[in-house]
Amino acid sequence: MQETTHLRIGGVPEHFNIPWHQAIEQGLFQAENIHLTWTDYPGGTGAMAKDLRSGELDLAVLLTEGIVADIANGNESKIVQVYVESPLIWGIHVPANSSYQTPADLRGKRYAVSRMGSGSHLMAFVDATQRGWDPQAQELVLVGNLEGARQAFKNHEADAFMWEKFMTKPLVDSGEFRRVGETLTPWPCFVIAARNEILQNQQPAIQKILTIINHTSQKFMTNPQSVNVVVEKFHLLPEDAVAWFKSTRWSIGEPMSEDMLQTVITTLQELKVINKTIYPGDLYQKV
Repeated sequence: MQETTHLRIGGVPEHFNIPWHQAIEQGLFQAENIHLTWTDYPGGTGAMAKDLRSGELDLAVLLTEGIVADIANGNESKIVQVYVESPLIWGIHVPANSSYQTPADLRGKRYAVSRMGSGSHLMAFVDATQRGWDPQAQELVLVGNLEGARQAFKNHEADAFMWEKFMTKPLVDSGEFRRVGETLTPWPCFVIAARNEILQNQQPAIQKILTIINHTSQKFMTNPQSVNVVVEKFHLLPEDAVAWFKSTRWSIGEPMSEDMLQTVITTLQELKVINKTIYPGDLYQKV
């Protein structure tokens, strides 16, 4: 009898990761003698990168810019594949009763970020640069996750918060947040990364995991009922779920683009998030 491979994976508790939960619930990994344990990370990419470093996780589904920065800064992991090809739509939010009306009003203001190296941190920098501001002038307030940002707004400890547009839409609809703008990541939003030790010792299992998730994602993308799943699981309005679904494209295992990785590296170097020379080949390993 073939021995079971035990692997631990993490991802954000968001609609993008529904295919992972479907594949686990359907026993698709178990059928290949892989026991894949999923952990939700409300704290996002920064929290997952930390647990990849410590060995608490074997694989993770993270924001591209966050894991590129962390590998460049010493995380012993590699990207193995793009997971979501489309860019992330970041909403720029303020408290509903705030006097700030446009992104231009937020120059040099206090930005809530989940943690240093997170997408909310890095995209605040990217957005500031795109607007011609000095990103270093943004004051950062560490809040841990979306719930922490809600508290920071209530306590008047932060002025702005960037998070995925559709996940925060219920808070906008309820009158707690107000969205004053949005911005796109200039690259595919989510990638799958694995610790180097796991890549060396469990490459066949990782290949099987990628094959399964690519197939499951493809089915999810083409299933007319998927919108209803998003509405049910994440309490979005049907029209918001439709809009999100139309704007999202999962990878089906296409080769990794070195040009895309170089764009991320160059952007993060310009933002002084990466302070050394690094190449796309240092970040990515084909399995």
